[in-house]
Amino acid sequence: MEPLEHLIPAWMLIPFACMLLCIAILPLVPKVGEWWEHNTHKLYVSLILGVPVAIWLCLHGMSHELIHQMVYDYVPFILLLMALFVTTGGICIRGDYRATPTINTIILAIGWVLASFMGTTGAAMLLIRLLLSTISQRQYKVHTILFFIAIVANCGGLLSPLGDPPLFLLFQKGVPFAWWMQNMFPEWLVTGLLLLTIYFIWDTILYKKEPLEALMSDAREATKLQVSGLINIFWLLCVIASTMFINATYIPAMGEHDAPFYLKLLREWVFIAIIAGSWITTRKHVRVQNNYSWTPIMEVACVFLGIFATMTPALMFLQAMKGDIAAVLSAPWQFVYCTGTLSAFLDNAPTAMVFYSMAPQAADMALNVANIDPVFLKAISFGAVFFGSLTYIGNGPNFMVASIAQQEGIKMPSFFGYMIKFSLIVCLPVYILVQILFI
Repeated sequence: MEPLEHLIPAWMLIPFACMLLCIAILPLVPKVGEWWEHNTHKLYVSLILGVPVAIWLCLHGMSHELIHQMVYDYVPFILLLMALFVTTGGICIRGDYRATPTINTIILAIGWVLASFMGTTGAAMLLIRLLLSTISQRQYKVHTILFFIAIVANCGGLLSPLGDPPLFLLFQKGVPFAWWMQNMFPEWLVTGLLLLTIYFIWDTILYKKEPLEALMSDAREATKLQVSGLINIFWLLCVIASTMFINATYIPAMGEHDAPFYLKLLREWVFIAIIAGSWITTRKHVRVQNNYSWTPIMEVACVFLGIFATMTPALMFLQAMKGDIAAVLSAPWQFVYCTGTLSAFLDNAPTAMVFYSMAPQAADMALNVANIDPVFLKAISFGAVFFGSLTYIGNGPNFMVASIAQQEGIKMPSFFGYMIKFSLIVCLPVYILVQILFI
């Protein structure tokens, strides 16, 4: 059979590039940006770019790869995000603290810690509305949302398979559940503390520039913390338990090649049941108080539909070329930046799996973790989790946080603006420093 890299011509990567450019450029174009704001229009673009790719793959005998990407990667991805979005969206944490640099930093730090235990999506959706309420009277607040995306929606999820999808897939490959906590705590700790320190200094400077009227309003409208919708803590625990235990590791029949469709997606059926349970058991006024809207998760679903469909040829080409790539990649730091760069623009879960398949084994076989050298496992995990914060599409929660913030009237930077004004000048230097220190 002809090599896969010869079967996939370079022009088949154009739809994926166009999808990324649409996300980056269309919001900036006058009038077109208003058109792009509607999720229905995002869906149109995803279908216009994704359907021809799907047809081409099917006509050339690659329907299996397409089905696997859309059914067994995209559907679980969206349903997990939706389950976390619905359950945490039913927990209303109301309060309006004084938005001092100390209070804001504490909220970010709490989300950073929670992210490894309830997922970056769960932690982000649980705390974003409290943070938005707290900073609502502040004039300078965009930077707080940007740091929230980096710290809570990405970097916090490094300590367990529950934190981020690539770690969960590595867990399914045989990495012990506690391996990240035992081996990557220093990277998690130093990265988080550096970002929190930078944020505290940045926010302190801007706090001193706040108009007196804004600070007086912030102090006058402060309220105590109130929590409602506590039934959703149960549903959230169900999501976490399902993610952890409903998989081929604990239910071997799910991993069998000829397993029926409903069994392979057993976890996703449970997610649907949890979503329904959360929706039914949560009082309507709780979600009203929470300003709950389906718009953010629908935006993620529409945009990532196009991303998953159009990136299928790119991932297939990368997988086919892994032998040539592996011959060039020999150092752990190279795995950090290659995994990280692609994770920022592709989905970080399949990207991590591609580089996992390229990673060498340790000279002493007894030292291997999930059949690879643990140093390379650290590099892949580091790049996949942390570099997801470099773009809005690097990790699912990024888009949702930005969408919720925009619904609250905060003008978020554009795709390129986010990178140029924040991630490349704040996050990337921190990641490079931590990589030099530890990997």
